[in-house]
Amino acid sequence: MKVLLTKDVYKLGRAGDIKKVASGYGRNYLLPQGMAVLATSSALKAADHIRETAAKQRAILNKEMSGIAEILSNTVLIFNAKAGETGKLYGSITSQMIVDGVKTKNGAEIDRRDIESDPIRSLGEHQIKVRLTMDLTPEIKVIVLREGETAHIETPSEEEPSEQEVENETELASQQHEDEVEE
Repeated sequence: MKVLLTKDVYKLGRAGDIKKVASGYGRNYLLPQGMAVLATSSALKAADHIRETAAKQRAILNKEMSGIAEILSNTVLIFNAKAGETGKLYGSITSQMIVDGVKTKNGAEIDRRDIESDPIRSLGEHQIKVRLTMDLTPEIKVIVLREGETAHIETPSEEEPSEQEVENETELASQQHEDEVEE
């Protein structure tokens, strides 16, 4: 079945595109939701107008969502969970838990269906994509720790000393130790 998309459809195409889709997908989802119309000759004539209108709306939406995208890209969420010896969690960190964490930390509301991730089932650091629009997909850093552990998050001001600085400190400490022994 050929359809003309009237709205942007994630993983399918942008408004104004003509796509060939499975009959059931088109008939049961795209057409009733108003996301597409059948690709008839009269609909094809309107394709350029649909593309232009959608591009303007997409630009406005991207501009509005860029502030939220900036907030989300700087977000670090830390979860404590029970885990086995191999680092596998006994439960999982779900997309709803991530949404709740973002809302608590930043006050930004996102839909759990916009989280592009399977449930997290292992310890460690994970990058989770959030689909705000087709063009904006910021990443949230999610750190999963074993219960009782604490996280040390490096900020730009807390840089690790270079190897030269470490060597200088080691030499200084050994020199002071030698001086103390001589006295």
